[in-house]
Amino acid sequence: MSTSLRRVPPLHALAAFEAAARLSGFAQAAQELCVTPSAVSHRIRQLEAQLGMSLFDRGPGGVRLTTAGRMYLDNVREAFDKLAQTSGVLSPPARERLRVSVPPTFARQLLMARLPEYLRLHPEVELEVHLSIPLQDVTAEAADVEVRWGRGDYPGRDAVRLFADVVLPLAAPAYVAELGLQAPADLGRAVLLRSPLLPWRTWLEACGQTRGEPEQGAVFNDLGMLFEVAAAGLGVAMGTRRLSAAWVDSGRLVPLFGLTAASPFDYYVVTTPQQAARSAVADFTDWLAAALG
Repeated sequence: MSTSLRRVPPLHALAAFEAAARLSGFAQAAQELCVTPSAVSHRIRQLEAQLGMSLFDRGPGGVRLTTAGRMYLDNVREAFDKLAQTSGVLSPPARERLRVSVPPTFARQLLMARLPEYLRLHPEVELEVHLSIPLQDVTAEAADVEVRWGRGDYPGRDAVRLFADVVLPLAAPAYVAELGLQAPADLGRAVLLRSPLLPWRTWLEACGQTRGEPEQGAVFNDLGMLFEVAAAGLGVAMGTRRLSAAWVDSGRLVPLFGLTAASPFDYYVVTTPQQAARSAVADFTDWLAAALG
């Protein structure tokens, strides 16, 4: 008993035919398929030779489907639709991409240790984390969700404050002992390390100090660097309780004077209204607020 061999046209020829018919031209089909117009023409002629019929009328004004071509196009599109449906059934659901932009110290001190929990709860999310520059709101990549350090005033954006924190001066134990730092007035003989992320003015005013913002000394635009320099015994840094916890818990820095003030800046999750409507964005925002609450 013999069986006849099916002569199925090459898929690339069928794709060229469908694209040329849909886009009304070989050049347009070639652009979509990333091949040359001559390659499209060759594939369609190959298909016509195998079928034994003309699919296009070719003329000075371009090409148009023949009656046979229109009938064959219906069959090709039906076959392509069935392939697409079958692929959707057999393929695992696509993972949703979520791009998150975070400041460096926030990432290292607050996010990274908690991130495994989020990934375990949301295996359907393809997460990308990129670093941004605090206050300048600059990131190397476009982001669906941004964590920003600021006052929460972001026109045209939705902003959710993650938590409130307090600021306090910090120094290495040896530095405190060397200078005998026992009261805020003693800071007059200390080096006050500076950062635009945490100005001294807020804490000084809350403690009744008349001296203004320090105008001399090294400036650091990353709080992690600021804390490291202070831990090395090079001066007193202004920090927040949450961000400096790793340095304080290890004993490398100690809070001074037992005096704190409300932080002038906080961390906010910032999104556009359109992004905020996405379930992945809302889920991440809710999870992060709960994890840090």
